Parts: sequence; structure tokens; C-alpha cells
Amino acid sequence: MADKDKKYNVLNASRLSVAPMMDWTDRHCRYLHRLLSRHALLYTEMVTAPALVRGGAVHLLAYNPQEHPVALQLGGSDPTELAQAARMGAGAGYDEINLNVGCPSDRVQSGTFGAVLMLQPGLVADCVAAMRDAVDVDVTVKCRIGVDDQQAEDTLPAFLDRIAQAGCRRFTIHARKAWLQGLSPKENRDIPPLDYDLVLRMKQQFPELHLSVNGGITSLDQAQGFLDAGLDGVMIGRAAYHDPAAILAAADPLIFGTGTARDAADIVHEMIPYIAAHLQNGGKLHQVTRHMLGLFSGRPGARAWRRMLSEGTHRPGAGPDLVLAALAQVSPSPPAPAACAG
Repeated sequence: MADKDKKYNVLNASRLSVAPMMDWTDRHCRYLHRLLSRHALLYTEMVTAPALVRGGAVHLLAYNPQEHPVALQLGGSDPTELAQAARMGAGAGYDEINLNVGCPSDRVQSGTFGAVLMLQPGLVADCVAAMRDAVDVDVTVKCRIGVDDQQAEDTLPAFLDRIAQAGCRRFTIHARKAWLQGLSPKENRDIPPLDYDLVLRMKQQFPELHLSVNGGITSLDQAQGFLDAGLDGVMIGRAAYHDPAAILAAADPLIFGTGTARDAADIVHEMIPYIAAHLQNGGKLHQVTRHMLGLFSGRPGARAWRRMLSEGTHRPGAGPDLVLAALAQVSPSPPAPAACAG
């Protein structure tokens, strides 16, 4: 019964998720995001299977139990190694194991994983099958609509069909191509045009698959529009990081139909015990507060909040008192919206 409930919770949570982002969505970021939304699905940064299996980097699996529902994203291309890494992730308690088939960086390509794997759907299917055999939690795939000169209209449905035959039922599709040559990872996030219509057509072509869209989504209204159009989920990346309150504080009432929107000032107060514990365990203040800089974007006092945290967190003795002093520079927020009753 517990496994069934866990799967249901992940499916519900995937209506809105925060994308895995290297150097950003670490455990401190995820803890902050969980305070903002009780229901959104959170993802780790990509963890490579070789780092876990060959490097023994089990510290990369560390997370706070309050982060649930939380998914582990793996990078790799060896089915046996990915199966072992997935087993480690499931053993650590992650609610989902996701395979990265979308990252276009040179470092990822050299390891034969990420977006380059879209050119080898058979290998991806073997990886997914091995991972599914190894764990009881959902194994999902995050991909692009295509790479380089692929005709995405033809290759994306073939890719989805091949991986679905291996038992994968959930995909997150970044609605841009990845250009493996000629564009940097940063340029790959902006320059290739978005093709949301293609993702919507994939849902029509594969109604039995659970499909989420990713790429260029900057508001809850936009996210709800995709859900209303028939997609199963929406994944938001940079907007959820740089302006977390705008994306996540009202997600529970507006996307999940429960609770009320959170006030970012209350979130800061709830972060204080977490920050104190982190410092007591030898951590650095900026490791947590760097994720909090965008909490008050657009509110009077936001600039002073950012400046005080940016300039003060590295000073000797800096701690929760600095965070509270920075918070005092921010004006109160307007009343929060409640869940829709209709």
C-alpha cells in the first residue's frame, strides 16, 4: 500500500515540478522550495552514475526527509551501472529516478550521456529497462525534442515509442532542440526555438504516456495553460530559481487546489532553524542564502535584501541575525490567494 501511495503522490506532484539544474538545485535549494510548496515535485542536480558506482560519492545522495516528494536525476549510458546507481538512489529513499537525456554540455557528451543519447534510442531503452528491473519506484526520462539536424516531428515520436516499449511511462520534454555542436550549454537554453505545439501533439499521439513540458515557462498562469491543454505536468527551471516565490508560493492553491499561498517573509523565518543547524554542522551561511536572494523579487526592499545577504554572508560570525536584519528591509506582502473552491 505504501508503494502505491508513494507513486500516486509523485504523479500528483508532477503537475508542477522544479527542473534539475546543475549548481542550483542542491539540497539547500530544495529545502527552501519545499517550504514554499508542499506538493511540487523537486529534482536533484544531475548525479552521474559513475560518480556513485565507481567513485563511491554517496554524499551526493544526501537530502532532508522534508524534501519529499523528491526525484534523483542520473546521468550515464551504461545499463548495468545505471541500474546500480538507481538501486542506490531508491535505497536512499528517492521517490523517482530520472534519466538525463537532455543536457547538451561538452562534459556530458564526452561521457556519452545527456542529449547525445537521443541519437541512440535503443541504448536509452536498454538503460531504462535495466533501471526499471532494479527498482520499484518510477523510472522517468527527461529529453529534448531532438538534436542537431534531426527532424523532430519524425524522430521524437519514434524516440518516445522506443523508450515506452522498455516500460517508461513518464517523460519530461524540453521543447527545444539541443545543438551538440556550435552552441554552448547556456545558448542551448535560449537560442533553439521553442516548439510547444510539438509536445502537445505528442500527448495527442501518445495519450497513454504521462508527458510534462519544460522550457521557457515563466509563470503559474502559463503552467496552468499547458495543463488545461491536456499535458500531464509542467516543469519550470530558471524562473523557479530566480523568483521562487512567484512560481512556488502560490502553486499549492493555484495548481494543486489546496491550501493558501505562502508569504516569503514567513518562509525566511522558517529557514532560520535550518540555517542555524547548517552552521552548527560546519556549513557556510552563503551555501543556503545564495538560494534565497530572489525571494522578494519585485517587492520594495528586495534590492536591500539581496545586497545585505550578498555582502554580509562571508563575514566572520555571520548567521541567522544577518538574515533577519536583511528581512527587515523588505516591505510586507499583500494578502495571499486561497485555493479555488470551484
